[in-house]
Amino acid sequence: MEDVLQSSSTSIIYILALLICIFIYYLGRSVTKSESKTCTAPQAGGALPIIGHLHLFGGKKLLFETLCTMAEKYGPAFTIKMGSNRVLVLSSWEMARECFTEHDKAFSDRPLVTASRLLGYDGAMFGFAPYGPYWREMRKIVTIHLLSNHRIDLLKHIRASEVEMAMRELYGLWSSKGCPENGILVEMKQWFGDLAFNIILRMISCKRYFGVSSEDGKAQYFQNIIRDFMNLFGVPVISDSIPALWWWDIHGYKKKMKETAQKLDQLIGEWLEEHKQRRLLGKDGEEELDFMDVMLRVLQENPIASFDTDTIIKSTVLNMLAGSDSIMVAITWILSLMLNNPQVLKKAQDELDNKIGRNRQVEESDIKDLVYLQAIVKESLRLSSPSGVIFPRAAMKDCTLSTGYHIPAGTKLMINIWKIMHDENLWPDPYSFQPERFLCSSHKDIDVRGQHYELLPFGSGRRSCPGISLSLNVIHLILAALLHSFEITTPSNEPVDMTKSIGLTNVKATPLEVLLVPRLNCVL
Repeated sequence: MEDVLQSSSTSIIYILALLICIFIYYLGRSVTKSESKTCTAPQAGGALPIIGHLHLFGGKKLLFETLCTMAEKYGPAFTIKMGSNRVLVLSSWEMARECFTEHDKAFSDRPLVTASRLLGYDGAMFGFAPYGPYWREMRKIVTIHLLSNHRIDLLKHIRASEVEMAMRELYGLWSSKGCPENGILVEMKQWFGDLAFNIILRMISCKRYFGVSSEDGKAQYFQNIIRDFMNLFGVPVISDSIPALWWWDIHGYKKKMKETAQKLDQLIGEWLEEHKQRRLLGKDGEEELDFMDVMLRVLQENPIASFDTDTIIKSTVLNMLAGSDSIMVAITWILSLMLNNPQVLKKAQDELDNKIGRNRQVEESDIKDLVYLQAIVKESLRLSSPSGVIFPRAAMKDCTLSTGYHIPAGTKLMINIWKIMHDENLWPDPYSFQPERFLCSSHKDIDVRGQHYELLPFGSGRRSCPGISLSLNVIHLILAALLHSFEITTPSNEPVDMTKSIGLTNVKATPLEVLLVPRLNCVL
């Protein structure tokens, strides 16, 4: 008994000594800072020594929900301490506009955190890379060679064929079940994820993993890895907030990140080797180039010194594959909102019938005429954005906001777009689903591409999502094709559960099961 007590006492003494050392270390750092480095924005209350406000986050409450509660108490601009990191939190569209325009360059850095090091090839993944020559060059390559309107249009046949195959498979499933009048039960979150992933994967590497003609043996394995990747990118790692605890892998997140990164690297590396061999054999043609072929050519002509070519290509592929997850999340919420508002769903299908009819399938070129469908997508992205907070940026230099707040270099920046997109001063009755608001004169011209700061589901400025056009094309096409091809209801007409889960994206926590019945006159 005495040995046990002695051992416990030793452990407690060790922990206390460690905490004291950490406290002294950070106290010393704070004392040596000059007054010019002091952030004058107000700090939220409730901070504890060493850990700051870390204890207020986590659990079942989502990050943006906690920040919304703080904003109600401390206003549209305040700071929080995440261990040793000071984070400026903004919750107004005026301040968002200022940071994305006047101070855009100052806030264009990304802090290199554990996830972007272990999962993002040590900062090579351009979406999470620190600001500098490498990021600027990769942003240029991605926007000009991979995600330009020309390249997106060049690969529209992939989107068309994947959507058509997906609809045919649903029709085949309904037919194989004896054409039931009440429909077939389909879990749509999984279905949307498979379809979005196939589209992006074919554009990247000419592969598809889901469906009758896919590599079914690898499908579930690869999907699980991608889901692990997205989940792990959103988990808190204690050493990102308290660097002195770099050795402490609480919950084993670092270990899981390394394992997931290794699996992804191996799989994407196999695709890359296939493309290299194809180029050696001279089997690539300009009109058939996928993203991997384009990057091999571009980097061969203009190599980048920061990382080797293989690392750059693999990290870029992974960055774009992660985008398919956001597409899945967005469409899942859109359909969920429509099912809970059946009058909106009917109005969307009426528009499809009026503009297209029931004797042919919807095409991507039809989307421009589907005004109400576009309004549904905007309203859904406002009401249930895939992300509630713009991923943290970091100030590269001191700046002063129009409020007079001095923001020193190194301060992290979070913009709570969820709060902005639910501001009753901007959006009357902000928690109701009203696509019609985007058809009236006051909101008709508001877009989601980062130029209207009251609606920022894709971010804005230098660090906005470069895949906005591709994402919107895919979202609109999948949604239009599904609504046009099938009648959609929930089992027993039950309302859809709208609970969100914690992670990098706000994934629907529960499955989305619906009943589907074909509605077109033409044979799918």
